[in-house]
Amino acid sequence: MKLLFVHQNFPGQFKHFVRFCQAGGHEVVGLGAGQVAGIEGMRVLGYALGRGNAPGVHSWAQEFESKVIRGEACALALQRLKAAGFEPDVIFAHPGWGEALFVKAVFPQAKLVCLMEYYYRLEGQDLGFDPEFPVVDLEDQARLASKNANLLLAMEAMDYGVSPTPWQASTLPSWVGDKLRVIHEGIDTGLCRPNASARIALPDRGVEIRPGDEVLTFVARNLEPVRGYHMFMRALPEIMARRPNAKVFIVGGDGVSYGAAPESGSYRQRYLMEVARRLDPQRVFFLGNIQYEVFLQLMQITRCHVYLTYPFVLSWSMLEAMSAGALVVGSRTAPVLDAIEDGRNGLLVDFFDVAGLAERVCDVLAHPGRYDDMRAAARQTVLDHFDLESVCLPAYARLLEECVG
Repeated sequence: MKLLFVHQNFPGQFKHFVRFCQAGGHEVVGLGAGQVAGIEGMRVLGYALGRGNAPGVHSWAQEFESKVIRGEACALALQRLKAAGFEPDVIFAHPGWGEALFVKAVFPQAKLVCLMEYYYRLEGQDLGFDPEFPVVDLEDQARLASKNANLLLAMEAMDYGVSPTPWQASTLPSWVGDKLRVIHEGIDTGLCRPNASARIALPDRGVEIRPGDEVLTFVARNLEPVRGYHMFMRALPEIMARRPNAKVFIVGGDGVSYGAAPESGSYRQRYLMEVARRLDPQRVFFLGNIQYEVFLQLMQITRCHVYLTYPFVLSWSMLEAMSAGALVVGSRTAPVLDAIEDGRNGLLVDFFDVAGLAERVCDVLAHPGRYDDMRAAARQTVLDHFDLESVCLPAYARLLEECVG
């Protein structure tokens, strides 16, 4: 078959499936924004934005205009691809930035599969969840409606949709119905596995850690409230006071991936300063953004890994930590409940329960042997439900068969 993959950051979440299709003998073409990294044996194209937002456009419409601009750039690139003789049988697209808006206009006969990660709501998800941040105003609501307008058009146009977890699928409108499949992108459990020889050294800080050391970890793409960074930092003084030998490794950037940016500075600095006087700086290590290999070794070493999130898209990092044998203390929020059962394959606490978080983390740090069965169960959960080779790629392959009847 001829397959087309469209993603702003190609291959993005399609990276494993793209290679799977290529290995299966299909002709695969990729499209992404700007200069796209090539993949051996695959035609990969980039599109460029022809313009920016127009001056004077109504502020409530700017969000949708941005999506239309990107959708147009993508459609023009697809027209050039069509003129060169390529007609895909199936198109896989991530619609989040607008790329899928006009795909069917160029290739009306192709089956369109959209990766539907999330649908925004005004209450109880990433918005209206945390009382520390005020309820959105009318303008914010209008911008959210524009975000959803793009997603609604993608859902109407798609022949099939894919959502990574049951809860994420549940955020979509009910009328999507039988179009939707729940398929995770997949965790490479052969790579993400326990490793007794893992080592991390910070020579400039005189620190080297290995499995068995009293290590506590927290990981997010960016250190921000959506991923519970503020709650983790507020629990940290109590944890460090009760566990004087614990070393804390915090991974994540100073930017904002989700939600509104702080009025000044970074969330990392804001919440660090809130508790800095009660922390031992010699035992807290902010690593920033790190290479994947370093992250993986950190998950193989950690005695306790904290993962907190608003009701939002579930991070790969939590599942990778479980697969690597880490004991996860997670927030009792909807996306986490799709993978962790409290007391069986991890521990759960209320997102806002700072004292409860500190209590559970301290117990794991103090008595690691008590949790060996949970660590094993956590890895088994990923093997059973999220394994790339035995679960996720076969499910994607079945979907591809459905697309072509």
